[in-house]
Amino acid sequence: MTTNRVANLLRKRESPQRPTFLELFFDLVYVFALTRIVHELVLDYTRGHVAETLSTSLSENGETLLLLLALWSIWTQTAWTTSRFDPFQPAIQVVVVATMLGSLFLAVAISGALASTGMLFAGTYTAIQVGRTLFFVLTLRGHGLRRVNMLALVWFAASAVPWLVGAFAPELTRNLLWALAVAIDYLGARLGWPVPGLGRSRVSPWAVAGEHLAERYWQLVIVALGETILTSGSSLLRGPIVAERTLALTLSFLTTVLLWRIYFYRAGQILGEAIAASANPGRLGRSAEFSHLLMVTGVVVTSAGSELLLMDPTGHAKPAWVSAILGGPALYLAGRSLFEYVAFARVSRPRPIGILVLLAIAPLMVGRPPLGVAAAAAVVLLGVAVSDAIRAHGRPLEQASPPR
Repeated sequence: MTTNRVANLLRKRESPQRPTFLELFFDLVYVFALTRIVHELVLDYTRGHVAETLSTSLSENGETLLLLLALWSIWTQTAWTTSRFDPFQPAIQVVVVATMLGSLFLAVAISGALASTGMLFAGTYTAIQVGRTLFFVLTLRGHGLRRVNMLALVWFAASAVPWLVGAFAPELTRNLLWALAVAIDYLGARLGWPVPGLGRSRVSPWAVAGEHLAERYWQLVIVALGETILTSGSSLLRGPIVAERTLALTLSFLTTVLLWRIYFYRAGQILGEAIAASANPGRLGRSAEFSHLLMVTGVVVTSAGSELLLMDPTGHAKPAWVSAILGGPALYLAGRSLFEYVAFARVSRPRPIGILVLLAIAPLMVGRPPLGVAAAAAVVLLGVAVSDAIRAHGRPLEQASPPR
């Protein structure tokens, strides 16, 4: 009876691998969560002296991006859950919806997570990770995946200590403890949750549901791009709708379209095929995951840059503002370069050239109108997109050829 109950929870290999409406519903919370992250980044760039200096801005941004890494961990673990288990089963739906509610509380707590709502953020994060994993430990009796969750539970319990202690600590100590907690969670997942005397997990979700996970990651990219449109449109409404700000919105929209085009040009369409063709789908899947983390972070920083642009399109761009407007696209191109390597075992030259150009022009853009800085970023991205179109013109669609 127990074996049959567990078997019913698992996703069948012959089942459709497309994400379900439940998973798309789950992603709605992350539109809000990413909006809160962008809001915090903008505050980092505009809070007093932080707006004037790049080094202090990077320090403040690091604190906010730490929260993004926590959100990413929750989202990724949920994607893995729905890849291994049948999301049409009521028990799995309860897990996903409960995680969705917890993610909503995390998003609400972001604005004060580094101060007044630190305990809400840390407590909710640990409750999701520990609670969800404990549920599967209790549910999967007699199945091999129970051991995987038992190992993961040890690591999540270990990371809960710095998460919860850090919530009550002074700022510097809290940041260090939370960075340690995030490192524990990411390192545990990367190493297979090794526990002395129990070994480690060698089960990779990419090996069994690469197509499903591939689609989940490109859906998250769409969510992130949608957040940029939401943020820039809302920013325009918070001030006079004049020619300069309208042009700023147009540039922001064009940048978003170019990011979309660069992502989905071939590699974005065949990740599932690349994973299936790989001799080591687990390793390739981890590379795909990291590339998407870089791209989503790049989109979030670009979104913050768009909001700064709409605040003062004709003023004088401070170093920190330039780092957002140009650094977001550069980080995105870095993730996209790694993503291309995952699919084709190579990186086309326009992407690293685009990164180098963005970095090279950054010092020249300090003090210039943000409109000019945003236009320069859009021109670089347009160059990458046009080079893709030229390369593809008149040629058959390139097939996946992942690294061996």
